[in-house]
Amino acid sequence: QAQLAESGGGLVQAGGSLRLSCVASGRAFSTFSNLYMAWFRQAPGKGRELVARISSGGASTYYAESVKGRFANSRDNAKNTVYLQMDSLKPEDTGVYYCNVYVLSQRGSWGQGTQVAVSS
Repeated sequence: QAQLAESGGGLVQAGGSLRLSCVASGRAFSTFSNLYMAWFRQAPGKGRELVARISSGGASTYYAESVKGRFANSRDNAKNTVYLQMDSLKPEDTGVYYCNVYVLSQRGSWGQGTQVAVSS
């Protein structure tokens, strides 16, 4: 059974930093190193949006305009883990952050996510 476990969220003041981690486990992720992975977030009362994406080898990344220059995506394929370094956090970054496979047709169940709250 495929599982995604996000962690690292918390409450920080504006301008602060957090580093999120996501560990992928289960048979579906036996080919983790071949998968493009992504981070999504869901703000209160809003839908889930794509925040960042990283290629299978980590050489290519994409960021939503709202986080560009502040967030950095990385991965450790030996640990089946992706990371999201979030710096210069803003109150509008508040939400639940999830990781999952980037390609929709390959995407499985969502994990519980990790809550990020940024106070002004």
